[in-house]
Amino acid sequence: MRISPRRREEADINLTPLIDVVFLLLIFFMVSTTFDRESELGIELPEASVTAEPTRKGTLEVSVDGKGNYYVDGRPLVNTQVGTLVQAMQQRVKELGVNPPVVVNADGNAPHQAVMAVMDAAQQIGLARLRFATRITPAQSKPK
Repeated sequence: MRISPRRREEADINLTPLIDVVFLLLIFFMVSTTFDRESELGIELPEASVTAEPTRKGTLEVSVDGKGNYYVDGRPLVNTQVGTLVQAMQQRVKELGVNPPVVVNADGNAPHQAVMAVMDAAQQIGLARLRFATRITPAQSKPK
């Protein structure tokens, strides 16, 4: 009896199921990823330099002193509530007639919450251009 040797079939790897699994994982991670909005306010942080940019007419200046009291264009507010700040800022925007940039002058000892309240009030009104005023220290103004 003569038995012919069996031909060995070449071992091959079928990549189709592997590719399907990779695509399913890719789709799963794309759908499950959350996209956070980092900031709702566009804030321009000024750099302290030797030449200060003069305050232009048509800007809204909000000052916060060391105790957390607010001043809108130099006029003190009756209390420190955000609602009062929003009303004063809205009134000043109506007087200016434009969408002005907001310059925040905050004392170094001002509470962080007070400065955040100014930013929140500006967002509620729809003002998106915020700048923080800085002061040059004598050590920074010396040429090198």
